Amino acid sequence: MNHYSVGLTDRDRVDNAFGGGFPEGSIVLLEGADGAGKSVVAQRCAYGMVTEGTAVAYVSTELRAPEFIGQMHSLSYDVVRPLLDDRLLFLHAPVDARGPGPDGDRDLLARLFDAGTIWRADAVFVDSFGAMLRNDPSFDDAAADGDADHAMERVVRALKRAVADGRTVFLTVDPAGLDAAALGPLRSVADVYLAIETSTVGQDVRRSMVVRRFAGMASPVDDTIGFSVEQGRGITIESRTIA
Repeated sequence: MNHYSVGLTDRDRVDNAFGGGFPEGSIVLLEGADGAGKSVVAQRCAYGMVTEGTAVAYVSTELRAPEFIGQMHSLSYDVVRPLLDDRLLFLHAPVDARGPGPDGDRDLLARLFDAGTIWRADAVFVDSFGAMLRNDPSFDDAAADGDADHAMERVVRALKRAVADGRTVFLTVDPAGLDAAALGPLRSVADVYLAIETSTVGQDVRRSMVVRRFAGMASPVDDTIGFSVEQGRGITIESRTIA
């Protein structure tokens, strides 16, 4: 099985912590509360893949292009050249916007999966996929009717089609914003399932990624990966707890 390395091995230990990268054709789910660090982890992995020659598309529901570039620069992840060289595609996806379609308004999820340019990349990051789900009218209506699990199963089928040719899809989700029944099918289908947990000790916020599933790992991945986020440095792996 081939893997997409997240690179920067001479700078940090992120690639090593993830066992040498994510399997090609995998669905990666990263959960965490608001402010836990999901976006920074996704941004680090996306940038590292680009440095390894992987074509990456990054979709953000929060950041516009100048904000994305500025945030990446603050972490010393220089994305300007990859953006100009078309090695990195960035798209802002406002969750309150709906475009016209043949039958009127098109749903957010339909717009995502129908965007051909995005799916030409080897790896696609959707940050935050949870926000798309919450604001998609069809998905929201199904959740209100108690049918969220069936609505998510339709989304899962679309994700499986997206990774069928070796593409890896990386999704960030805040579980507090979604019904547990909706999350079930997504958690079940994820080849890599990570959950960020945080704790506060004095003035410090301690972050760790709990590895709940990592199918097809290239080398052993530990159960818990501690990390910190620093301006001008990005992500630093602090500790790895072996089960």
